[in-house]
Amino acid sequence: MSNRTRITAAAFGRLLPLACALALALSGCGKRETPVARGIRDQVLLVAGGAGLSDLDPQLATSVGEFNVMLALFEGLTDLDPATLDPVPAIAERWETSPDARTWTFHLSASARWSDARAITAGDFVASWRRLLSPALAADYASLLYCVVGAEDFNRGRLADFAQVGLCAPDPRTLVVRLRQPTPHLPALLALPPLFPVPLHVIEKCGPAERRGNPWTRPPTFVGNGPFRLRQWRHAQFVDAERDPGYRDAAAVRLHAVRFLLTENLETEERMFRAGQLHVVSALSTGRVEEWQHNQSPALRTVPYFGTDFLRVNVSRPPLGDPRLRRALALAIDREQLAGRVLLGTKRPAPALVPPGFPGYPPPTGLPTAFAEARRLLAEAGFPGGAGLRPLQILYNSSDQHRIVFEAIQEMWHRELGVTVQLANQEDKIVRQARRSGDYDLLRSSWTADYRDPLTFLDVFTSSGGNNHTRWHSAPYDALLAEAGAAISEPARLAKLSQAETLLLAEAPIIPLYHYTNFYLVHPSVRGWSGNPIDRRPLKQLWLEQ
Repeated sequence: MSNRTRITAAAFGRLLPLACALALALSGCGKRETPVARGIRDQVLLVAGGAGLSDLDPQLATSVGEFNVMLALFEGLTDLDPATLDPVPAIAERWETSPDARTWTFHLSASARWSDARAITAGDFVASWRRLLSPALAADYASLLYCVVGAEDFNRGRLADFAQVGLCAPDPRTLVVRLRQPTPHLPALLALPPLFPVPLHVIEKCGPAERRGNPWTRPPTFVGNGPFRLRQWRHAQFVDAERDPGYRDAAAVRLHAVRFLLTENLETEERMFRAGQLHVVSALSTGRVEEWQHNQSPALRTVPYFGTDFLRVNVSRPPLGDPRLRRALALAIDREQLAGRVLLGTKRPAPALVPPGFPGYPPPTGLPTAFAEARRLLAEAGFPGGAGLRPLQILYNSSDQHRIVFEAIQEMWHRELGVTVQLANQEDKIVRQARRSGDYDLLRSSWTADYRDPLTFLDVFTSSGGNNHTRWHSAPYDALLAEAGAAISEPARLAKLSQAETLLLAEAPIIPLYHYTNFYLVHPSVRGWSGNPIDRRPLKQLWLEQ
């Protein structure tokens, strides 16, 4: 027997349970029909929805998991082609721009309907975006509309008259958007859930439209406009959505329903997949990737992913307001060791925030591993060898993968800098609350691209960015992004963005750790699946086949 085919008894014993479970999951065979097999028969897709889903209001969604649920229940002016990520028509059948590229006109489909059969109008978009921009709602993604004339001033309370914001609906099927400066990626922005319309005619019946926690998203009152409509939502357990026969393109939707299983961690999702309880698992934990690769499973998919894990630094907490201390911490991380040894090669080292792969973007030099320079900066900040520096805390959402990463960083900082680090893990809901309130020193964070442009990473950390959460404000950084927006040529725009990222890395309000490669599981019965670098899931294009 050749080395290639030899397998030890111990290895066989380890792999046999996985092989048997996978066979059951893939075939649906066994004494009892699995949920996966039943879903194939009934055209009900079972998807891992992740944790932390606290609301079904698209204007308050912030995570990839929330976005994917919203894509089933809502739709915007545009959509993104899952294969190319180019914007394509959705509620807007077509659009055009003025010669100076500052006025966009969108023409809405006459067949677009809310799930209560009411027609969707251009006025619905104007009213929805007014709600998104309202200071009272405090939506993290309100800054997506800052490219619109007057939108930032209205959102920040400097403008009271919404009529001065560059949005108008001259008739029910025409929406006109006036911009502060040319924004070529506007159609891609409009495919993001926070810019989807919301049913104000329903929301206002349930309470103040601008109040977080308005109960309109509960099943008895919920109204959406996507390919699926809400049937049931059990908090922290599942969201059930069924095909909406009134959807504008209902004939193209082949699934009868989708169930999002809301789980706390990746390990649970993987076990559910092996047990025949899920058709799609969004990601695999580090420890499981090698096992699935070894078995050459047809369910395993690997896709480059525009995503980065990093530490947010709360610069408002002394002594973290000193950029020398922050940069010392950033330089004292061996990212090659994190990605290669700690994460077993399942991630890529991230010397910068923006992951590679954006066409034409000149990446900055990035953060090296430089322990001697880190020690010098730490001493310059007044803490030679860590003396006099209080213990720093890293807060992260509970996960074995996060734990081993931060244990490695804890050891690096103690060994190389003499810095004491305490690790605190909490459930996702608590971590989100701490992020918004600023109740942390260093916070495990991640960002994945909302659209195919490096700006999707860099505009997060502007002074007015709703997702900044570091308390870091930099006029030079804001100015570089503004200059990028005003640049005439695309190379000039990308060069300004690269300068901005260089400044961000030098000031270190964030500390990049690693870039993603997405390892995930898709049952072979799932047809029409197209993996892409932003994990945009084409649920309305999928179907199940034995």
